[in-house]
Amino acid sequence: AAGVAFLLLGAAPSDALFYLPGVAPRSYTNREPVKLFVNKLTSTHTQIPYDYYSLPFCHPRIHEESENLGERLSGDRIENSLYKLNMKSPQACEIVCRKEYSKFQAKTFVEAIDNEYRVHWIVDGLPGSTVVVNELKPNEPYFTRGFPVGFKATEYDSGKEQHFLYNHVRIIIAYNEDHNPEIEKRKFQGARVVGFRVEPFSINHKYDDHGVPFDKHDTILKTCNEMTHATNDPANYMNIDHPGEVIFTYDIMWEESEVLWANRWDVYLRGNPDENIHWFSITNSTMIVVFLTVMVAMILVRTLNSDIAQYNDPEAREDAKEESGWKLVHADVFRAPGKAKMLFAVLIGTGAQLFCMTGSTLLFALLGFLSPANRGALLTAQLLLFCCMGSVAGFHSARMFKFFKGEDWMRCTVYTALLFPGVVFAIFLVLNSALLFEGSSGAIPISTFATLMVLWFGVSTPLVFIGSYFGYKREVFAPPVRVNLIPRQIPAQPWYMSWYVVVLFGGILPFGAVSVELFFIMSALWLHQIYYIFGFLFLVAVILVATCAETTILMCYFQLCNEDYRWWWRSLFASGSCSGYIFLYAIWYYATELEISGFVPTMLYFGYMF
Repeated sequence: AAGVAFLLLGAAPSDALFYLPGVAPRSYTNREPVKLFVNKLTSTHTQIPYDYYSLPFCHPRIHEESENLGERLSGDRIENSLYKLNMKSPQACEIVCRKEYSKFQAKTFVEAIDNEYRVHWIVDGLPGSTVVVNELKPNEPYFTRGFPVGFKATEYDSGKEQHFLYNHVRIIIAYNEDHNPEIEKRKFQGARVVGFRVEPFSINHKYDDHGVPFDKHDTILKTCNEMTHATNDPANYMNIDHPGEVIFTYDIMWEESEVLWANRWDVYLRGNPDENIHWFSITNSTMIVVFLTVMVAMILVRTLNSDIAQYNDPEAREDAKEESGWKLVHADVFRAPGKAKMLFAVLIGTGAQLFCMTGSTLLFALLGFLSPANRGALLTAQLLLFCCMGSVAGFHSARMFKFFKGEDWMRCTVYTALLFPGVVFAIFLVLNSALLFEGSSGAIPISTFATLMVLWFGVSTPLVFIGSYFGYKREVFAPPVRVNLIPRQIPAQPWYMSWYVVVLFGGILPFGAVSVELFFIMSALWLHQIYYIFGFLFLVAVILVATCAETTILMCYFQLCNEDYRWWWRSLFASGSCSGYIFLYAIWYYATELEISGFVPTMLYFGYMF
């Protein structure tokens, strides 16, 4: 029944999963101001986000909106703008400002255009989008977030590359209303924003000054006004290769839509791959799990069940026949590892913490609490859940270390609290320093840094100590078979049971089970797409866990059959080598799918993937 429930959740429509808790919709009355916020500039070539006003656009007295921890860490900087919108009030060719750019300022735009940076705006929580027409399916356009800073083209006569700035935008807002003639039966009053798209134009604006200074309120442009609509005229593009005057303008159009507020994010998700691909991936992965499950079941049912009972019965043990294979080392199976017992216990505790964090995050996402409409919620949830699961790490590392008869429990607890977070934090500091050097909005401010420190040392670390206390208070785990005082000598092992061979082949099946879904996840991370199919992701995660567990059981069984009882560390690396294959896949994805250039962007990519 549980499996059927998971399949139904995976097949459920996106809006059914997203908007269960949702964000409260807002209704606007006629001519009520609708705020347009600017966010950031992003590029798939550099992967370095910048604040919108890092380019010399027209700007008011800038103040930032409140942002959550996840938005800060992802480089979002939501700020006010000079674009004025009023519900259902169209405007034509409104002047934002007139700018005189120096050579250096013009060069910043040229560099942004070369790196294909996109501008991100927000209206009523919706990101601005542009319409992209698929040449193969012209009747099925899809939407991409943001719009380009500009574009470049090659001059026909000289062959010289020129850069043109998008200095005019047509803002198109879709709204939904309830027109029920009986007012008391309307579900809501007013209008709700259900769409936000932008059509950029490059226009070298002209005007007659008549000796009067330029004034944004009084000056009438020749190139666009209330009588003349803005158009993209190749003969009148706004060239930004040289210093000079640029006038920024905008239109506002309002169009009524039948789209409901709860479904307004659907247009951003249509560009995602077809569900059939995901079902094919899950079917393929399920076959791997079934294959491994059958093998493990055969081993457990036919071999282990009766033999373990035999070794626990003294009379049966005396009458047993000559032993062979894993039966010879049954009294050494639960012998503590010879090296790095404390490190092993720390890794077990950290793994339990990460497992609980991942499972909880997927569950919240599956229920719709972490939808794309709630910016930064996914990253914030991961951090908070990781800190709150510190007690799980302390508990399991303490129990494992106590099983190994370890005595320095305080050091084990400290390592559990500091080792993994410390390594991640060190990598984060290096990457943050690189972003700070580049002047990116992705570099976290001091306040966010202080928040992370409080979460680490004020929440996670105390919880690790609390969990460790209860873990040491619990009775030690009693192994099902006794352990001999003197370890058995291990015979020479065949080459195919060597450490390197087991690690090399152990991760292939788990990686194969998730490889297809991994492509979509990587595309969402590095191509700035929206990943929303958490039902599929949850199923893939379950399949990955099952595959890793069963692969580890098989590898350990084959090792014990060769009379080698040193299985503790190998049990981690056998299926854990899947992470190595994922990193190799990241290298392949970098070389074939991405167009990242520059040292810092490359360092960011491999730093995050590591």
